[in-house]
Amino acid sequence: MIEIINIKKTYNKGSVVALNDFHLSIQQGELFGLIGPDGAGKTSLIRIISSLLLPDRGSVTVLGHDVVKEYEYIRSIIGYMPGKFSLYQDLSVEENLNFFAKVFNADIQKNYHLIKELYDQLSPFKNRRAGKLSGGMKQKLALCCALIHEPKLLLLDEPTTGVDPVSRKEFWDMLLRLKAKGITILVSTPYMDEATLCDRVVLIQEGKILDIGTPDEICNKSGLFIFAIKSSEEYKLIKALQLYENIVSAYSFGNHIHTQIKDQDPDKLNQYLIGCGIHDFSIERVKPGIEDVFMHKMVAA
Repeated sequence: MIEIINIKKTYNKGSVVALNDFHLSIQQGELFGLIGPDGAGKTSLIRIISSLLLPDRGSVTVLGHDVVKEYEYIRSIIGYMPGKFSLYQDLSVEENLNFFAKVFNADIQKNYHLIKELYDQLSPFKNRRAGKLSGGMKQKLALCCALIHEPKLLLLDEPTTGVDPVSRKEFWDMLLRLKAKGITILVSTPYMDEATLCDRVVLIQEGKILDIGTPDEICNKSGLFIFAIKSSEEYKLIKALQLYENIVSAYSFGNHIHTQIKDQDPDKLNQYLIGCGIHDFSIERVKPGIEDVFMHKMVAA
């Protein structure tokens, strides 16, 4: 579906590297995740695929069509939802949908099955200006407008950033249903929990690929030993861990501190923490998650 070969993109006359010899293949029908923090290169890659940004070198094809040479065709088969809400805020919900349908010469009634679940939630507000909608409703309207011409590829740039948890779950439920309809979806996100909902993901940092595969594959092959430590004296615990001679990393993970240690000896760590005056704590080895793997690879890189 998408073939990305040796893409490089820089800014500020080459001083800032957004993507560095990036190579990636995405299959038709996949729900594929670009996972990484701000500045990793996710937006640059999505804009290149959507033909809105020229790479310095390399090539990208979608269904065999070059995104630079055949940009008009590319734009006709993709639905693009940028990270920043970009619909016409002075137009109503209904007016925005009609406008984008006309731009793509699409028939709303014919393609209504793609947006019915979303638009049923928006219809009570169809006369409200888009700029007056809540964050979750704005994202649902943007997705409707991106889908109304029945695209073969859906490009979503951090679609759930700043959205409440309920709307975030509803949005991902909708993506899974769209995938079931055969639409290929490429979505970027800084949220590691969303990575587990994708068929495959690529972990990106500073324009480079750290790992690629299914979430389970990435976690299982990592070989990491993660210890989850819980204490009522969390601040004191973190300070003590930072000074531990065998520490590799320690970071907050919910109400635990996920920790990696060089010798993988929890008994020695237990005695060290008691010696630091910390008595109310528990240590448990846990299976590494995608966030643990990403944190480890960021440090190793």
